Amino acid sequence: MRVVAMIMAGGEGTRLSVLSEKRAKPSVPFAGRFRIIDFTLSNCVNSGIFDVAVLTQYRPHSLNDHIGIGKPWDLDRARGGVRLLQPYQGRNDQSWYRGTSDAIAQNLNYVLERRADLTLVLSGDHIYKMDYSQMIAEHLRNRAELSVAVMDVPLDETDRFGIMTTDDQNRIVEFSEKPKNRDKGTLASMGIYVFNTDALVRRLQEGSEDKPRFDFGKHVIPAMIGEDRVFAYNFSGYWVDVGTIQSYWETSLQLLDPECPFKLYDPAWIIRTRSEERPPVKVGPQARVQKSIVCNGCTVRGMVENAVLSPGVYVSPGAIVRNSVVMNDTWIGPGAVLDHVIVDKAVVVGAGAKLGYGDDFNIANKAQPDKINTGISVVGKATHIPAGITIGRNVVINADRDTEDFPGGDVPSGETV
Repeated sequence: MRVVAMIMAGGEGTRLSVLSEKRAKPSVPFAGRFRIIDFTLSNCVNSGIFDVAVLTQYRPHSLNDHIGIGKPWDLDRARGGVRLLQPYQGRNDQSWYRGTSDAIAQNLNYVLERRADLTLVLSGDHIYKMDYSQMIAEHLRNRAELSVAVMDVPLDETDRFGIMTTDDQNRIVEFSEKPKNRDKGTLASMGIYVFNTDALVRRLQEGSEDKPRFDFGKHVIPAMIGEDRVFAYNFSGYWVDVGTIQSYWETSLQLLDPECPFKLYDPAWIIRTRSEERPPVKVGPQARVQKSIVCNGCTVRGMVENAVLSPGVYVSPGAIVRNSVVMNDTWIGPGAVLDHVIVDKAVVVGAGAKLGYGDDFNIANKAQPDKINTGISVVGKATHIPAGITIGRNVVINADRDTEDFPGGDVPSGETV
């Protein structure tokens, strides 16, 4: 049985604010040394699937550099392996992907050339472990033409997902895309699909201007229900969409809890990534580290508490980092304090600066009130924070800001620089 995996990794991830300003959402760093897409790629390899295409679109350079030829995931193969597929112009009016199924439609040749019996469609921006071979086995037992992975979600969150209604055979009889009313149940689509390739090709080729086939949730799946054998595959493990600042921050710090259900260090299900050669962690004589992830290449001479430090972070003497996520090669000056902040790569925090200051957690960011509203301040890549200034809650500091971009000094809660 030949299986090809198609990973959707072209998302802009606008809800992640400045974290996805210069990179696609799947390439955002996570849990110190990983990228978000590492979890889906590792699931493929651990499930015995070695024919993988990654469909990119928005700012793909960081993702391309990270994946390369796929060696860290054992995907640098003469047959199979990983391929990065981007939109292109051709004689048949290929263009930017207009949706999830349109992205697959524009790359059907990749699937057909491999004579795949099954096509596994995945999202590259979720944190979870899943053995796809079990889903494929159930798909074959059901003689299904499409299987959709589903999980129960809280009733008050059903308007964020595609909600499935199933019969007593677990066959999907109704699909509601982000329903406003809450009477459709709590079985939410995870964006993981197993298609019989011939059924997928047939459905995608049916598309026209009058009946578009741009999106799986809006067009393809509803068209198949009632006409094809479409079944749900129930998943009960850990699965998180880290698509918002709050969920990204919460999930990152949840990993520090010994009782966290997601086991990052499971030798039976290794999460692979592209690693950099860096020296071991160095902890100074006055340093204090509690309940934190500290990656290789870090130097800690201050206090780190309930925080995630990516490779190469330097914490100066007297500095305090707590309840925060700090990405690669950030320098935190003497006496600086970081509290409830997410700091992107290569940021310089001046001596004595205070990031995430005050008790006014409820003042939403004025420019992005729907994205930054839970008290977490975010600092973009390669920014220089001046020494001695105070930055409040729900503040957004865009990428590449320098000291002259802070003419007024302190930044009140809810502001953007």
